[in-house]
Amino acid sequence: MTLLIIAYLGGALTILSPCILPILPFVFARAGQPFFRSTLPMLAGMAGTFALVATLAAVGGSWAINANEYGRLAALLLLAIFGISLLSPRVAGGITQPVVDFGNRLLNASGNGATASPASSLLLGVATGLLWAPCAGPILGLVLTGAALQGANLQTTFLLLAYAAGAASSLATALLVGGRVFAAMKRSLGVSERIRQALGAAVLAGVTVIALGLDTSLLSRFSYASTTTLEQAVLDRLHVKPQSGPEVASNGAMIDTVADTGQPFKSDLPVEGPAPSLDGAVQWLNSGPLTKEALRGKVVLVDFWTYSCINCIRTTPYVRAWAEKYADKGLVVIGVHAPEFAFEKNIDNVRKAVGDFGIRYPVAIDNDYKIWRAFQNNYWPAHYLIDANGQIRYTHFGEGNYRQTEKAIQDLLHEAGSQMASSAAVTPDAKGAEASPDLRHVRSGETYIGYQQASNFASPGGLAADAPHDYSAGSLGLNEWSLSGRWTVGPEAASLDAADGGISYRFSARDLHLVLGPGADGKPVRFQVTVDGKAPGANHGTDIDESGNGIVTSTKLYQLIRQSGEVEARNFEIRFLDPGVAAYAFTFG
Repeated sequence: MTLLIIAYLGGALTILSPCILPILPFVFARAGQPFFRSTLPMLAGMAGTFALVATLAAVGGSWAINANEYGRLAALLLLAIFGISLLSPRVAGGITQPVVDFGNRLLNASGNGATASPASSLLLGVATGLLWAPCAGPILGLVLTGAALQGANLQTTFLLLAYAAGAASSLATALLVGGRVFAAMKRSLGVSERIRQALGAAVLAGVTVIALGLDTSLLSRFSYASTTTLEQAVLDRLHVKPQSGPEVASNGAMIDTVADTGQPFKSDLPVEGPAPSLDGAVQWLNSGPLTKEALRGKVVLVDFWTYSCINCIRTTPYVRAWAEKYADKGLVVIGVHAPEFAFEKNIDNVRKAVGDFGIRYPVAIDNDYKIWRAFQNNYWPAHYLIDANGQIRYTHFGEGNYRQTEKAIQDLLHEAGSQMASSAAVTPDAKGAEASPDLRHVRSGETYIGYQQASNFASPGGLAADAPHDYSAGSLGLNEWSLSGRWTVGPEAASLDAADGGISYRFSARDLHLVLGPGADGKPVRFQVTVDGKAPGANHGTDIDESGNGIVTSTKLYQLIRQSGEVEARNFEIRFLDPGVAAYAFTFG
């Protein structure tokens, strides 16, 4: 239920996003029509179509992407006809009477105020739903990631419907207000035909914006700061339990103050329910299979992670330090590796990452997401703290709250009978990509390169799904990216088909990371990075030198830029000297 509420609120917030602008004329063209015969069917058609298309895009692969493109073309034609019929039925009728008659049947109202039919309104809603491309904020990203992970199921459908219903609700409210304004203008000014023509021009302008792709390039560059903060606040307020202040890890700042009472220590961390089974891992690293029955009497920290996730990488030093510090006090740390990308299902890749990160605690390889689903988890990283009786007592999603999490560990160990003395929280000496982000200066967000979740792509002509294509670099606004050279863009990654291809990105953050991997043959791929057209120098990341040179040797996250001075917007470019590289996603810090 909480996720449904979050999805609904995320959809409602789209009214504040610039990406809603192109479809507003289609909606406001119904102003003044009866709500139940016109507005409601149109918004229902828009919401249902968006939910269906988004589900298919998340789980259906390239055939769904291609099918949707044909649907978009048909929708653009239909709405263009509708706009012409609004603009000038008499003039348009002399040019193409049968086509405009169809547009007027969609409108089902001439200038004398006849009402629209529910069927025509529903059809216009379906067309609008095919064209709507909301700016992807944290909430929609959460919903689409869940759809990709869990496949087509009722939860996925309901979440997408809730998101679309939230958007439809806010549009309905705006339309009711707008309808009253238009009615007042008609009565006072007597310009109903002019209003109709203005709406027709707006509809045609919206069709043009969408046809040119400006709704997902020009407008989306303004969206990152517009609703992301609000959406993140919704996630923090409704889905992540408040975890600030000493009340989270209960009973004060010092554990040994309770020992003086002579009474057994009892933490007031709430009981959230019994811990699910740990069965279902395809393999365990650093230990044999562990069961919750065998772990009874131990305090267990379950850490969901995936090895190319920058948030997980930055959390790892703390998890590693807790495992080392409290191992002899009764704490067992279990990493559950649940892959985001297909390459993360390769057990050899995970084994190498475990070694590279210095992880010595047990790791369950959850390639089939059985443990993930048993915990009903939705995040990377996610921490579940289980007491000695097998009950979940504390959860935290994402980065941060390290001091509170460690205090909860200490509380539950003390409750289990540990007589350890109080101690300061761990302060890992994290370096490279493991270092904490500079959140004050981050204005760029995670950007996927595969067409399944790609956004803000600026190369002329757009992405070509699952087919080799020659791309050229476009002019970039903030948070836009482009390809150059011959690439094949798949659902998760873009693969370079010929040497001397590149990727450009205009970003604003201290750190830039890119998940890269060699081709199917495993051969290393040389590359060179420039910043604002020059060698990065002191701004180089840990995976390149000052001249910008680096080599892709394995599939992982590469830290390419760390601005050493003032953080400002920069033009990043990486050129690959050899073919075969696969590029997955940008992240920033």
